[in-house]
Amino acid sequence: MAGEQDLLSTEIVNKGIDAAAGTPTFSVRVRRRLPDFVQSVNLKYVRLGYHYLMNHGLYLATVPVLVLIFSAQVGSLSKQEVWDKVWLSARYDLATVLASFGVFVFTLSVYFMSRPRPIYLIDFACFKPADDLKVTKEQFIEMARESGKFDEESLNYQKRIVEASGLGDETYVPRTIMSKANCSTMKEGREEASLVIFGALDELFQKTRIRPKDVGILVVNCSIFNPTPSLSAMIINHYKMRGNILSFNLGGMGCSAGIIALDLARDMLQANPNNFAVVVSTEMVGYNWYPGRERSMLIPNCFFRMGCSAVLLSNRRRDFPRAKYRLEHIVRTHKGADDRSFRCVYQEEDEQRFKGLKVSRELMEIGGDALKTNITTLGPLVLPVSEQLLFFMTLIKRHLFGGKKDGSGGNNSSTSSSIDGNSSRASNSKPYIPDYKLAFEHFCVHASSKRVLDELQRNLELSPENMEASRMTLHRFGNTSSSSIWYELAYLEAKEKIRGGDRIWQLAFGSGFKCNSAVWRSMRRIRKPTTNPWLHCLDRYPVQL
Repeated sequence: MAGEQDLLSTEIVNKGIDAAAGTPTFSVRVRRRLPDFVQSVNLKYVRLGYHYLMNHGLYLATVPVLVLIFSAQVGSLSKQEVWDKVWLSARYDLATVLASFGVFVFTLSVYFMSRPRPIYLIDFACFKPADDLKVTKEQFIEMARESGKFDEESLNYQKRIVEASGLGDETYVPRTIMSKANCSTMKEGREEASLVIFGALDELFQKTRIRPKDVGILVVNCSIFNPTPSLSAMIINHYKMRGNILSFNLGGMGCSAGIIALDLARDMLQANPNNFAVVVSTEMVGYNWYPGRERSMLIPNCFFRMGCSAVLLSNRRRDFPRAKYRLEHIVRTHKGADDRSFRCVYQEEDEQRFKGLKVSRELMEIGGDALKTNITTLGPLVLPVSEQLLFFMTLIKRHLFGGKKDGSGGNNSSTSSSIDGNSSRASNSKPYIPDYKLAFEHFCVHASSKRVLDELQRNLELSPENMEASRMTLHRFGNTSSSSIWYELAYLEAKEKIRGGDRIWQLAFGSGFKCNSAVWRSMRRIRKPTTNPWLHCLDRYPVQL
């Protein structure tokens, strides 16, 4: 009510002397005044308007001028003069016309033949294990105790990690990891691989209604479990795929291998027209289970859970009407030349000769450095020109007037100081962090752990809504390794948040150390799918963490 009254103003109007009474008369008008724009305007819209003006300034400035010039020229001519200029003055011989037409057709043909083929995502599927594989956090610790593989100190450590992990009480693990026998066998690995991979592919082929024999390219990535014959050969054998299929099996490439597999499939589709490509991303939890007592090697036990994704890509132009997304960019960053980065996530044996994945305490620092490099490379491809100008001007200002450099050797990235936490100490001018929310509508950040997601949200200045898909995926399915970014996209689809033209950023990182990005553009509004791993629990999400 008070806000409504603030918009009203009163005005006293003098009507002069009343003739009958001989007294002055007045009237009071109540008017609705304009709001105080300085106080009520939302600054984010001012900023968006500024970005729009910067990005479209050339068109906004030149188009009216061209229209005025054209109108002035045409307006000064009569109808007869316009007719003469268009038809009667156009006297060209046949040879000139044919030559001009030939050059035009040749140039057009070269342009269309040299441009990259568009890569479409027809559909994808995420495997949802059966309910009998579901465990709560309490059940997970109790089953670990019953397996007899851990002492009480190791159990208490895993309990603390799980409780702070961000995982919920409905994640999935293979039952074999809790048996007293060794679960890291080829037999157990193949059984788990068959369960998750065939489950995801069966759903994909059913949703897209294509035959396995129609697939010309197959790329499978699984970091830890790499049997002979390969997992890609296992898929070809199971579905009786054609003999000339181009198959690839990527191993040991960590949680970011899903985007690496996408990049390989894209290159193969560019070289092989009119083809389908299937990309399968997964990890075997049981085969990577660590039964020892080394704390740094117990961490993967607490986070990794069962999962698998299968994606169908196409370079056929006739698939445009039914495609969901178009691949825009892939940016890959590899820090393996640095020894610390190379050994950050390292598979080895402990003192008891138990095999496991050792996670370094420097993981956050190394991951931050890889992230800085990746988003600095990605920025010019996706950020508005205005954001790039602001970043560039801030960078120049810091170099010219910024004072002391930090110990990192003068890293130029805008997020360098932010991630290291030394921006205020290293320079008097605060670094400008590009607003990636202007480049993307949706974010699918690899759901590795709650702490990693917290740091990414803080350093990229993302909102809770931007991180919702990642946090809910971690809570519901845990860290499913390279397939987690697809469970996140499935969450966005189930919530019907994706509209035509929206841009989706998939960001993943893993051993090596690698940080990779994939950018998709939605071809249409995505309705709630009939098959989706989130449908059975969608009404409960998002949850408060």
